[in-house]
Amino acid sequence: MILHITTRGEWEAAGAAGAYVAPSLATEGFIHCSTPEQLVATANAYFRGPVDLVVLCIDEERVTAEVRWEAPTHSGGERAERFPHPYGPLDLDAVVDVLDLPVGEDGTLAAPAGLGRLMG
Repeated sequence: MILHITTRGEWEAAGAAGAYVAPSLATEGFIHCSTPEQLVATANAYFRGPVDLVVLCIDEERVTAEVRWEAPTHSGGERAERFPHPYGPLDLDAVVDVLDLPVGEDGTLAAPAGLGRLMG
């Protein structure tokens, strides 16, 4: 299972479009994703604040685009943690669940309910 953070509005727009296309697909050529273990750190590093965020739970086997496991460009070495990057739009049926990403009063993001079963 790989995960992607987006806004509720972007996810709802994907339903009308027939596929999910993150803005990073046009600017970087891929969609940023995380593993369940990487999610909270990624959320707080890049999405902190009181916005309506959701986590797309993606079955990697259903993704028709190539998925590459890559280190961030700023990682500086072979020992860097690798993140999943789909190199194309996500078919809607690859998204098997959508979880709300809870925001604390201080803007800190926490693990969504249901994440534990994904880490299983």
